[in-house]
Amino acid sequence: MEQQALGKPIVEFCEITKAFSGVTVLDHVSFQIRSGEVHCLMGENGAGKSTLIKILTGVYHADSGKILIDGQEVHIANIDQAKAMGIGTVFQENSLVPHLSIAENIFLTREPKGASGLIDYARMNRESQEWAQKLGIDIDPRKKVRGLSVAEQQIVEIVKMFSQNPRIVILDEPTSSLSDKEITRLFDIVKRMQQQGITFIYISHRMEEIREIGNRGSVLRDGKYITLIEDVKNTDMSEIIRHIVGRELTQQYPSRKTKIGEVVLNVEHLSVRNVLHDISFQVHAGEVFGFSGLVGAGRTETVKAIFGEYKKSDGQITLHGKELNIKSPHDAIRAGIGLLPENRKEEGLFLTKPISWNISFASLEKIKNGRFLSFAKERQIVRQYVDELRVKASSLNRAVKYLSGGNQQKVVFAKWLSAGSDVYIFDEPTRGIDVGAKREIYEIINKLSEEGHAVIVISSELPEILGICDNIAVFHEGHLVKTIPGKEATQEIIMYYAMGGQDERSE
Repeated sequence: MEQQALGKPIVEFCEITKAFSGVTVLDHVSFQIRSGEVHCLMGENGAGKSTLIKILTGVYHADSGKILIDGQEVHIANIDQAKAMGIGTVFQENSLVPHLSIAENIFLTREPKGASGLIDYARMNRESQEWAQKLGIDIDPRKKVRGLSVAEQQIVEIVKMFSQNPRIVILDEPTSSLSDKEITRLFDIVKRMQQQGITFIYISHRMEEIREIGNRGSVLRDGKYITLIEDVKNTDMSEIIRHIVGRELTQQYPSRKTKIGEVVLNVEHLSVRNVLHDISFQVHAGEVFGFSGLVGAGRTETVKAIFGEYKKSDGQITLHGKELNIKSPHDAIRAGIGLLPENRKEEGLFLTKPISWNISFASLEKIKNGRFLSFAKERQIVRQYVDELRVKASSLNRAVKYLSGGNQQKVVFAKWLSAGSDVYIFDEPTRGIDVGAKREIYEIINKLSEEGHAVIVISSELPEILGICDNIAVFHEGHLVKTIPGKEATQEIIMYYAMGGQDERSE
């Protein structure tokens, strides 16, 4: 494996420079990726990682500089040219077509045809399943993508990419919505394909993943190339983080003055037909209440039922002792409940609208001046949260679709902070967020709890749940199976219940 990692350069970036609206996002970036290695691309949100990858795949074009593949300069005009050169990509945000089946998405624009010239659906379904099985993945190729979870959609993207027989594979935050089991499966695929000579460019904010799967790594900061990490597996994590953020990073999970008050949100016997079964819990003022469990266990479904996106078949939801009759997200917002959704692109943002519009949308009552909106008030509120969350953008009028994934997440966060809710529900709040910005998010969560708000955090990262939550509810197959005090919880105990363990183990 080491011999492969030190093979000849397969991709070379030479003085790559790119600017948007006068803001330089890549500044003379130069480095090499060697054949057969897993090369980790590291940096904070806005460092230029995704822009560089989009230049390699023909989505963007560099203002200056050149790219060499196998020592030859190439001009990649579009994604199709990149694919023809053997470059395959799984982007952080999926590009699937919801109303089509899994197989139709996998073979989109390259559908197998029969003798009549019509699409051979039987063959397409069969080959989709064969590719999935080759990668150790179980799928129903006939299922519509719109019925899949975010994690399942990510898996379809991975199958789709490998079915095109790439020789250079780019994985951009591929595990952000995967469970531990699915991450292990992905890493098995990467290791197997690496042994077959495939080169990987791996982008992730999760240091433990980088150390497990990577060979070498390159660090970008503020659009500049900072350093090469020759051996990411054996380099001290604090040294890597120092290169990424440009400073020493102190305690990852900041301390908080916990003062638990009265019950704010009380959920009793909440059920959604065929999805959730008899869910009961309480969240107090000043409490950070964690939801843990495997992907599809019912965590996100529970908060969507509270938020009015799912129709409950049974149960009561009370806020400050008053029963709520929530039939839509609008009802939930008016009642004082804010939800940062798992899938920010589809559920949390208006991508073509400006940053200011997205942030102020949930707090229009605050920016009214009589019957009209006050744009001065809007600018003041928006600027406050953009500065507080360090959203990197050239202008508040910039459309959100042009921001990096992490900065998009911060805009959703800012929207609910500006709304001033009583209950904040954060579903995967640090998904796609870099190590420096994660601490900023944790500090905001701490501030909200210290101000007496009730906070629910859903996270697939067990260290995060353990690091920030006062109490942890564990879900399994649509049931809340155990609530564990944060001080007593461990990764082993949480996983025991998340995988269906019975209560007598710990009692």
